[in-house]
Amino acid sequence: MLRPASRGRVLSLAASAALLLPLLSGAPPAGADAPEADSLQRRFAAAAERHGVPGSVLLAVSYLQSRWDGHAGAPSVTGGYGPMHLTDAATALARSVPHHSADGEDARGDTARPARTGAGTAVPAPEELPARLRTLERASALSGIPAEELRTSAAANIEGGAALLAAAQREAGLPPSADPADWYGAVARYSGADDAATAAAYANDVFDVIRTGGDRVTDSGQRVVLAAAPAVAPRTEQVAALGLRAPARGPVECPVTVACEWIPAPYEEFGDGDYGNHDKADRPVSQSIDYIVVHDTEATWDVTLKLVQDPAYVSWQYSLRSSDGHVAQHLPLKDVGWHAGNWYVNAKSVGLEHEGFLTAPDSWYTEAMYRSSARLVRYLAKRYDIPLDRQHVIGHDNVPGTVASSIRGMHTDPGPYWDWAHYFRLLGRPLTPSAGPRAGVVTIRPEYGENRPVYTGCATAGEACAPHGSGAVRLHTGPDADAPLVKDVGLRPGGQDSTTGVDDTGARASTGQSYAVAERRGDWTAIWYLGQKAWFHDPRDRPAAVNARGLVLTAREGLAEVPVYGRAYPEASAYPAGVPVQAVSPLPYRLLAGQEYVVGHRTPGEYYYAPVFDSSNHRVVRGREEYYQIQFGHRIAFVKVADVRVSQG
Repeated sequence: MLRPASRGRVLSLAASAALLLPLLSGAPPAGADAPEADSLQRRFAAAAERHGVPGSVLLAVSYLQSRWDGHAGAPSVTGGYGPMHLTDAATALARSVPHHSADGEDARGDTARPARTGAGTAVPAPEELPARLRTLERASALSGIPAEELRTSAAANIEGGAALLAAAQREAGLPPSADPADWYGAVARYSGADDAATAAAYANDVFDVIRTGGDRVTDSGQRVVLAAAPAVAPRTEQVAALGLRAPARGPVECPVTVACEWIPAPYEEFGDGDYGNHDKADRPVSQSIDYIVVHDTEATWDVTLKLVQDPAYVSWQYSLRSSDGHVAQHLPLKDVGWHAGNWYVNAKSVGLEHEGFLTAPDSWYTEAMYRSSARLVRYLAKRYDIPLDRQHVIGHDNVPGTVASSIRGMHTDPGPYWDWAHYFRLLGRPLTPSAGPRAGVVTIRPEYGENRPVYTGCATAGEACAPHGSGAVRLHTGPDADAPLVKDVGLRPGGQDSTTGVDDTGARASTGQSYAVAERRGDWTAIWYLGQKAWFHDPRDRPAAVNARGLVLTAREGLAEVPVYGRAYPEASAYPAGVPVQAVSPLPYRLLAGQEYVVGHRTPGEYYYAPVFDSSNHRVVRGREEYYQIQFGHRIAFVKVADVRVSQG
């Protein structure tokens, strides 16, 4: 929270702009065909001066939206363009398919019950979109710059954003001022939030950026600097004059640093034994919460809220809004949502859905949402003693299928463009080396902005996606870029090759995931992956991984291979009368003797029996059989403790 401090007048706008121009010695990345190194910095300074906005305010707002990146004109997940995230969502709505409405995956993931894939919902017409998703057209009207130019030109986009901020100051009834502290209300309005708590949280983040400063090379190879101004104390009382609503607090379970409201998911009985859209439980008394699952929604915020309030749909614990990081909680954390497509993971996880409706995943997420999400995850991890690592903070694309037949239908969000390295820096757990060069374990960590593998199928099947930073590396059968990609027999039982498709996880390792080293050869490193040796390009001058420590397991002596499972269910003898025994079905993979895999944690076999509406009959079945969770491929998996031996990697 902000604390009162002595407030002095800052330098004049001209002098303030001048402070933004030095320290531009950074060079663009090798091979970048970038404009003049300081042109973006000068554009910010010029637009700030022209519209009477303090330069630090304009820069800090832009940082919170895009970290000053232009994304080569590609829109964000909510149709926001350029460094100022000017929104024009209407053109994307025709391709919107709500996340859990896609064919294939049973979001509940309990083979003891009928599949629950979710119902569709009507996509709003462009004229029904809220103002926060149509800021580009207003920026065009205010600045006189054509909409297409605002989408494609970083300079024009900055100009449009400055015009919006200046208009927000006027609408708040405040005079132009050279003091950033006088712009708190305008910044809060720029967020687009309709409630005071979220608008204030957004403005607090902007002023935190102003106080701490910033310095980074953007995706266009330009260095942008914001000098720290630790003495700035904004006039937070300005939010009260904006006339925004108070959020519905209810029984929310959120950190105080996050603007959170209660929008409950329904627990309703339909008749004939059917009910929705979640299960009552008593976690962590009944079962530990071991995972936090990161999703994206593939729907607008308003559609997402309608869906989670539909008893015939599915559910998750939290939704996060892209434009300002606002959070809505839908389920008490003690209850179980239907979101991950794996009942074992659902019963032991919290699901976070991040707003995004572009089906083309070569889009980007706002800094406001990353920061809000990280705060929420830190809170959940502390509350439930969940390790802040990629064995426990996982994407939906890391959740395994429960049985062989469910593997192909598992979802692939948030995909290869989610910036896990940045996310873990915000979590306070940066992915750094923890071992020397001969380590037996590596943690994937390419340089996100420079790592741009070619993906296909973002907009049209087979067509290359727009160049984009990625936290994932591609895996080959040999130490050569021309070697075939490794196969995933679960995704392709016929033995077909993996592809470069953006939704194909068969030959992909993602930032933060740790694997046992199988071999090193020149600029290539091999890891054990899905029962085979998989190579990724890992040159010393541009490493794609860091060396790490960790426990690894291998087949117990005398076993040629070990079964691998998608859930850790108890043995048959553990089930009491009246609770049907759930099959312990191996996946179509094998962990072969001599291979090693990194251990996540050890857990007893558990099954949460919750097939009916009356929760008094729900039971947690816990067996004597124990499992290790491992990083087996792109997804996690489980092996029986009795089948393996563990050592230090």
